[in-house]
Amino acid sequence: MIEDYKGYPAKVTVDQDEGLLCGEVVGIVDVVTFQGKTVEELAQAFRDSVDDYLDYCRELGKKPDKPFSGQTESKHERKA
Repeated sequence: MIEDYKGYPAKVTVDQDEGLLCGEVVGIVDVVTFQGKTVEELAQAFRDSVDDYLDYCRELGKKPDKPFSGQTESKHERKA
């Protein structure tokens, strides 16, 4: 995993055949990917991809997916 950007975490894999670092934002339903030949390129592509995703959602009037936290919300009613 690489550092989160705007609350979006990502995982990175290496494509040795192409000589690329490939990443994908994880924990959301929508697909957001990015790639770079260096760590610096990859980090910038990650930030650009998240920003593009947020801009795209804004243009569509769609609420962007938020990463799953792994926690569930539970509501209990208390009886008096």
